Amino acid sequence: MNKYELVVIINGQLPADQKDPIFKQATDYVSKSGGKVINNQVWLDKHKMAFPVKKCQEGTYYLINFEAASAAISQIREALRLNENILRYSFINVGK
Repeated sequence: MNKYELVVIINGQLPADQKDPIFKQATDYVSKSGGKVINNQVWLDKHKMAFPVKKCQEGTYYLINFEAASAAISQIREALRLNENILRYSFINVGK
């Protein structure tokens, strides 16, 4: 099991009642792929991005720390890619 950080950027213009289920889905993707969520939190709320992504100027950044096998990353990536409200995501391997 490796430790990872996942940063998920969601459209900052969405109301809070629509952002929370998207954030919960992202953490569920980790759990369903066999990962163990250690910590999850809002990293930056309504942060202005350097350039527009999918015609959005602001994004809400969520940080998820988790442990998973390296094979689970491709499953999580595929699930995140299919969600149209997620603008960008990034995985960082922080070691064992």
